[in-house]
Amino acid sequence: MTYTVNCSILLTELPLLERPAAAKAAGFDAVEFWWPFETSVPTDAQVTEFENAIKDAGVQLTGLNFNAGNMPGGDRGLVSWPARSSEFQDNIDVVAGIGERLGCKAFNALYGNRVDGVSAEEQDAVGAENLAKAAQGVARIGGTVLLEPVSGAPKYSLLTAEDALKVIARVKEESGVGNVKLLADFYHLAVNGDDVAAVIENHAKDFGHIQIADNPGRGAPGTGELPLGEWIARSRELGYEGYIGLEYKEPQETAFAWAIRERSNAR
Repeated sequence: MTYTVNCSILLTELPLLERPAAAKAAGFDAVEFWWPFETSVPTDAQVTEFENAIKDAGVQLTGLNFNAGNMPGGDRGLVSWPARSSEFQDNIDVVAGIGERLGCKAFNALYGNRVDGVSAEEQDAVGAENLAKAAQGVARIGGTVLLEPVSGAPKYSLLTAEDALKVIARVKEESGVGNVKLLADFYHLAVNGDDVAAVIENHAKDFGHIQIADNPGRGAPGTGELPLGEWIARSRELGYEGYIGLEYKEPQETAFAWAIRERSNAR
């Protein structure tokens, strides 16, 4: 199994730039990150420091989020937020540049919360336009933009796989781009009441990425009730060939105990 460690939610006991090396020490060769900077256009020095942390750790960066705003404060993306549209667009070249230098080709664009005083129709038009621009921006490096249903954010409008797939279809119809794909986070889909098994049956071969956490609690695999192993295996059978993103909450000391057991059982 090819796992990639989300270093924005795991290993948080450590400074951000020390986490790639910690993931490597735990036996993993790949990492992914939410946007690791406070602004859409960080300084060259900040970008270089981040890239060096990845390279020095000897891991592959497999995924990077576009700037999603103040996540701890409740923001969940800039894509469909009209007042911050230019900020999102300014972020595209920075994201693509990091991807080009580090060989990363998957970029998660969180859609954004509904904004008071702006119609859903206007937000969705802005969202489709920005997703198309992002897709065009990363296409030059063979990149894919990921669109993710999210739980736990009351004003986030993409809750199910179908919600995201409708947006993806609109972007393709209006702009002709084909490199926007569904990010299937099995935890978020399950919490939102989606039929995860049916989503897998119908769309696994077209998933842009899979992420996992168990439920309840968004903890490590095995701490809850979700059949994550079965869902992953079925996705593989149906043609998904990408990484499995580990995006759950667990203290560093026990973060990967389940994976160690899994490797032991495989011998």
